[in-house]
Amino acid sequence: MAKAITEEKRATKADEWRERIADQERSSLSVKQFCHERGLAECSFYSWRKRLGHPEPVRFAVVESAAAEQERAAGDLELMLASGERLRISSGVDGATLRTVLEALRG
Repeated sequence: MAKAITEEKRATKADEWRERIADQERSSLSVKQFCHERGLAECSFYSWRKRLGHPEPVRFAVVESAAAEQERAAGDLELMLASGERLRISSGVDGATLRTVLEALRG
């Protein structure tokens, strides 16, 4: 009997976290902002998202323009972040440094 109650609690908790994760993905908020506004622990959010198999959504789009083509010709790349900020990446950037910057931006 106790085993059935424990499994039911787990299913309910998993359903709650599925809904929270879906709400965050639909929002324009970062995980950090979303958790802060709802009083959730960020580490719990990431743990449940990993446990439930939700990949992190991609939040950028490629925009072509004459200026972008010139920059690309020079070997540079520019990412427009959801916040409106731009990240310019030159062709000689160190891969490890770029990963560190991107992880910090994901917050």
